Amino acid sequence: MSDSQVRRRIRAQSTPSDANALGFVLDAPLQAGAAQGHAPLDHDAPLARALLAIDGVDQVHVAGAAIWVRKQVEAEWVALKPIIAEAIRTVLDQTDAPLGGNTTVDDPDMSMFTAVETLLEQQVNPSVAGHGGHIAVDRVENATVYLRMSGGCQGCAASSATLRQGVERMLRAALPGIRDIIDVTDHAAGANPFYASDGGQSPVLNRAIPPDVIGWNDDQITVAPEYLASRLGLTPEALRDGMRNGDVVGVTETGVGEHRGNIRIVVRSDTRAWAAEVMADGSAREIPPPKLIKAASQEEQDLADRVRQYLEELSSSSETVTYGALARALGLWAPGSVRKVTRALEATMRRDARDGQPFIAARAVSRAGGGLPARGFFDLARALSRGPAAGETENEFHAREIAGLNRQLSQRDEATRNPVR
Repeated sequence: MSDSQVRRRIRAQSTPSDANALGFVLDAPLQAGAAQGHAPLDHDAPLARALLAIDGVDQVHVAGAAIWVRKQVEAEWVALKPIIAEAIRTVLDQTDAPLGGNTTVDDPDMSMFTAVETLLEQQVNPSVAGHGGHIAVDRVENATVYLRMSGGCQGCAASSATLRQGVERMLRAALPGIRDIIDVTDHAAGANPFYASDGGQSPVLNRAIPPDVIGWNDDQITVAPEYLASRLGLTPEALRDGMRNGDVVGVTETGVGEHRGNIRIVVRSDTRAWAAEVMADGSAREIPPPKLIKAASQEEQDLADRVRQYLEELSSSSETVTYGALARALGLWAPGSVRKVTRALEATMRRDARDGQPFIAARAVSRAGGGLPARGFFDLARALSRGPAAGETENEFHAREIAGLNRQLSQRDEATRNPVR
């Protein structure tokens, strides 16, 4: 069996921060002696020619054993994935130099540093930036990657889960040569926006936290996910998903002044917040969450409002719109636009669940979904305790949401035409 045939096993690696990017990961680097940096392919390279000739493919990058493909907004992965995988296999069968002949051997640690840095900036930081965080590569030594968190990630209760469950998995998939990943962040030195701004002692809730809920892991404070999920109105699975994709964020803070020796934990989802204070003796109690100055960036909120207005004003009560068409109708054409729209739709769902209203997001559907929204719509509906009823299919649930939405909008229009005098 030839070397190229050994390497033809391919697995897909998605990223939560960009729905239009997908990694195709091999069992070994693409080409012996090639640099491992994450960079666009030479358009004359055999692999580049084959992939860029596929309708719907926009860009191609290589990082070690991973081929990162960015699709055009209107293209669908369900159709592209098998075509791309087959094109990769064909090129590897035909040549031992899929990246072309003009490749050089770089310093391995420097090449890995460049690859990790680019992956973080393209695939990770666009997501955590929405919560004021940033993850950077500090250094690479003997294939060990040292990462440093800052901003909202420094001192964050979810940072350990973010690193191990999300970032580490993505980096190892793209760069199998990584030996170890180490977090060198000084989380204890993170900003203390809530403790420092307190004017006095926090009001106390008469609710002690059971001793088995709060724990420690490598000097990081942890909260039992079952307990925390119930406080945020989520299932444990939805909590873990939220921590991975940035929908649930948290911060731990070291007390100052009269709070010295205590630690405060604040965790927020889009609809709820939970806070606790851990005393120096290890006991813990729930406290009112500090007031959040701004729950989401103004840009995100503005987009959610625009999405809601557009969907409410569709010309027909039965009309739906695909995610790509919705993005274009709102003037969003850049890569990543569909992901922005889906996050805005999720924000409308959380608001509708909070207000007890039908999901306006039901009017946005997947082009390949047979007239239904994508899987995320139904998963989030269930997490918000608003999914299909027992014995109800997803088609029936969607039809029920559309019918309820139409009744609500008709009543609103009627009230507008005939105001009470």
